[in-house]
Amino acid sequence: MNKDKKNITSIAIGGFDGMHIAHQSLFNNLTSNGAIIAIETGHANMTPKEQREKCTTFPIFYYELNDIKNLSGKEFIKLLKSEFPKLKKIVVGFDFCFGKNRANSTEELKSLFDGEVVVVNEISINDIAIHSRIIREYIKNGDFETANTLLGRKYEIKGTQIKGQGLGKSDFVPTINLDIKEYLLPNEGVYITKTKVDNVSYPSISFLGHRVTTDGNFAVETHILNKDISAHNSNISIKFFKKLRDNQKFDSFEKLKEQIVNDINDCKIYFNLNL
Repeated sequence: MNKDKKNITSIAIGGFDGMHIAHQSLFNNLTSNGAIIAIETGHANMTPKEQREKCTTFPIFYYELNDIKNLSGKEFIKLLKSEFPKLKKIVVGFDFCFGKNRANSTEELKSLFDGEVVVVNEISINDIAIHSRIIREYIKNGDFETANTLLGRKYEIKGTQIKGQGLGKSDFVPTINLDIKEYLLPNEGVYITKTKVDNVSYPSISFLGHRVTTDGNFAVETHILNKDISAHNSNISIKFFKKLRDNQKFDSFEKLKEQIVNDINDCKIYFNLNL
């Protein structure tokens, strides 16, 4: 991966939160020594910070919006040309805007930049236009079949392990409780997932929401199927496949435990595991 700006000949510019299929179509127009310019707005919560780097082989350079938002379009292009002296090609989406108050569009880009400008048209799958804001809505609603199709991969969150209630292993099933920061979370419910612990991925079932039957606190917890995994402050991530059900309150611990067993069986069927 070439991280030397002096040798970069093409760049793709955008926010690129999600690094979804439409973003990848921009990257496909880059030359072999191309790079990605990610404009950081502070609102990236599908692929926060350096998580974008897992979704591409191109180097990514991060530009804080606050540092460039007062530049005119001409000044912004001048900045790019000074930082990338061999720049010959810029790739953007059809709705790209730049310069102070987003005053410039792709037409001004073509006139201000003396190299090649590639403008990628809107891309749709199943008549759904692929935009980060649209994918966020599918994620928030727990529709991961659609969200993952538009992303081109399974949606993933990362967190650190924290202490749970202590009820799981003693009264229900063992779970890993996570503290999740910066990531967009789906609505409350139970999800079919895969959980990665120490770089090993396991079929799992995950709960996100307020524990309305027990202590009422919000939790993100995951149960790994057919394994008793000891995780202690490990790097843990969860990939989402499908929502099983909404969060609900049960009249008793026994009813809750019965539902958990049913959820686990549904998850095993999904992954074609032996019951």
